[in-house]
Amino acid sequence: MYFESIARIVAERTGCDVAEVKPESKFSELGIDSLDTVELLMSLEDEIGIEIELDQKVETIDDLDKFIQSKQEQAS
Repeated sequence: MYFESIARIVAERTGCDVAEVKPESKFSELGIDSLDTVELLMSLEDEIGIEIELDQKVETIDDLDKFIQSKQEQAS
């Protein structure tokens, strides 16, 4: 649901092609460290208009997408 937004922001931060970002891509494999993750989340919050408080470890793009969706469902 949020994959396209996450992939675009990751590509902008890392300089890779957005087509290289897959749901199963691990943040560590894309060169994203914990500081980058925080900045990525802030950009994502601005883009999709929801607050994301990461309270669990996410390793892949899909993990983050599912985490955001679960938070949206809880907020509804």
